[in-house]
Amino acid sequence: MHLTPEQEKIGNDNFYEAVGAETMTRREFVAGGAAAAGGLGAAYFGYSKLKGDAVKVGFIGVGDEGNILITEHPPEYMEIVAVADARPSNQKRVFEGDGNEHRVGLRKKLGPEVASTIKAYDTVDQMLEKRPEIEAVVIAVPLNMHAPLAIKCLEAGKHVLCEKLMAKTVGECKAMIAAARKANKLLAVGHQRHYSVLYDNANHLVQQGLLGDIKYIRAQWHRNSSFPGRDAWRQPKKTWPKEDLVLDGKTERYGYEDLDHLINWRLYDETGGGLMGELGSHQMDAASIFLGKVHPVAVSGYGGTNFYGIEGVGPKDKWVDDREIFDQIFTTFEFPGKHFDRDSDDRCVVTYSSITTNRFEPYGELVYGSRGTLIMKAEKEALLYKEAGPTGGGGPDQRLWVVNAGEAGGPALDSYETTAPSAAGSSAASTMPSEISRGYKEEMEHFCYMIREQDGDYYPGGEPVAPAKGGLRCNGEIAMADAIMAHTANMAMRYGIRIPFEQSWFDWQSPEVPEKSVPELAAKVREASGGKIGEPNRKAAPSVPDELKKTA
Repeated sequence: MHLTPEQEKIGNDNFYEAVGAETMTRREFVAGGAAAAGGLGAAYFGYSKLKGDAVKVGFIGVGDEGNILITEHPPEYMEIVAVADARPSNQKRVFEGDGNEHRVGLRKKLGPEVASTIKAYDTVDQMLEKRPEIEAVVIAVPLNMHAPLAIKCLEAGKHVLCEKLMAKTVGECKAMIAAARKANKLLAVGHQRHYSVLYDNANHLVQQGLLGDIKYIRAQWHRNSSFPGRDAWRQPKKTWPKEDLVLDGKTERYGYEDLDHLINWRLYDETGGGLMGELGSHQMDAASIFLGKVHPVAVSGYGGTNFYGIEGVGPKDKWVDDREIFDQIFTTFEFPGKHFDRDSDDRCVVTYSSITTNRFEPYGELVYGSRGTLIMKAEKEALLYKEAGPTGGGGPDQRLWVVNAGEAGGPALDSYETTAPSAAGSSAASTMPSEISRGYKEEMEHFCYMIREQDGDYYPGGEPVAPAKGGLRCNGEIAMADAIMAHTANMAMRYGIRIPFEQSWFDWQSPEVPEKSVPELAAKVREASGGKIGEPNRKAAPSVPDELKKTA
């Protein structure tokens, strides 16, 4: 959806108009208490400055995502004492950065003197042995190593903040949760939208009912790799860092078939989660937040290698590439509607697409309600529009206000003719920082805060503290639900079938997992259809262990 600059400005003003009307008391508290509490994120999400010293942390994996986290890490809460990465180029990169604002490097972030005290190691074992003072680790390695390294560190008595997607299989997610509980250590997962003030404001409006009944959410992350040099995930062999060539033939010790699978890990089923795992998990996490984190009912979809191809196979105009992941995906999730418990046909549909040959629209989510539309644009902007009614205006050219706020009828949107936002809207917008935070800093601050605040009592009553009561906003159980959606969508695309979600998958103590159930379902569909439906697309579904692939 493309809007004029004027329409986008109106939508952004409308968003803060609604925020100001609905939550002005809260916003005023945030504006007044941010400095005392330690920053906007601390005040907004209810944590404070640390009691005691900064948490001593080791970073495992300091490539693309790891360096973003290094740049965003909060020194007041987190003291980095060591890093570990198999690639020599990344060990160098983490100190020097990339020369841009997103990956500044440790020397610029902390200063040369402090950075010189941080040691780099080739393996996690070395880091844990040499730096026993480490209290927690941040894991940002390829997906296939999330669970093995997280469990290793938990068993060593370290708290873990692991990047998303949580793990390569749902079974591994459950093993991570079990390991955290056994070790009595925190397990957080970096779905950073849970710590985005922008998304939390937007979700507050959704939960207040301002958008009415939500029946459809459209989410997408489209990119164009059809121009030379624009493939964000493929690093050609001729451009591999010279320092990393020493690993050629030696990568199996680190969990990778060869150097290509280590450097270009996102392209292979063995090491990555494909477009759904790497990109779609962001969007589905956001959609499920807006829907109250309810579990989905079913998923179906299409995935294919529409652009890339293997030499000598298929049309000659395909770009030659041996990637195993789909380069274009289109999925449809069915979520329970608000009356689902009384009417199983009451569902909200969420579609997700990621394509390789067009980036006309920015990534984000569009939430379509019966009374309004919310657009989340590239994690930086929120636009709100009133739905036109039988007697009232609406649409992208109409400014709005909130009426009946706090009354028994609940808040509702109305439109009016003016050229500027109200004082309440302007005040709400002013509380947001000029550079919108994507939540990385806040998730790390809160992780460290919880380590100090709970001080050993990490599972009071046998359960983690709920997010609503100040606990981790994306703990293992919450993140596992996102992983279940991503992995099951991948399998729906591989087998070409609609997959109902089983509630036992979402229970971390249950042995039932989609990587076991889905191949069995596909086999039944295949038999019932005489082999016409349920045949794996190219190969067995990703995330299916070798011992189960025979069922495919």
